[in-house]
Amino acid sequence: MLYTLHPSPFGELLIAGPRPGVLASVTVPQQKRGPSVQPDWQRDDSAFTEAIRQFDGYFAGERTTFDLTLEPVGTEFRRRVWDTLHTIEFGATSTYGQVTERAGLPRNAVRAVGGAIGANPLWVVCPCHRVIGADGSLTGYAGGLERKRMLLAHEGALPAQLTIV
Repeated sequence: MLYTLHPSPFGELLIAGPRPGVLASVTVPQQKRGPSVQPDWQRDDSAFTEAIRQFDGYFAGERTTFDLTLEPVGTEFRRRVWDTLHTIEFGATSTYGQVTERAGLPRNAVRAVGGAIGANPLWVVCPCHRVIGADGSLTGYAGGLERKRMLLAHEGALPAQLTIV
């Protein structure tokens, strides 16, 4: 696995992937379930230059989407949910129930969908921060609820009735 570290307004990003230009994970410090650099990983600060350029553009307010090659590792179910997250546009939010429905899954799968969202390995790129509770509350964010609030504020998508649970 190749990796690099890059500063951001939300903490140092750990960007990793199997080949140059291919992202398997992007995490921030103290992210729940986030990987850490392993002894067999190789640091290559030139492997993810396009990803870094796009992150910098996003944080500068010059970019609202990412155009990167992604290879997150997960079950077919999780990848289906993660693919659905990409349909939530910049500046918008969606509920867990709406993501479940949009993924074509039965209503009783909403808890499993929440688990898949929480296991998202691609911080910001796969916009799980745009998923909120049905009552408008900010719940369950592996990167920390304060980061979720900051990302939604950055995107102009804070719910009118903001409650942090």
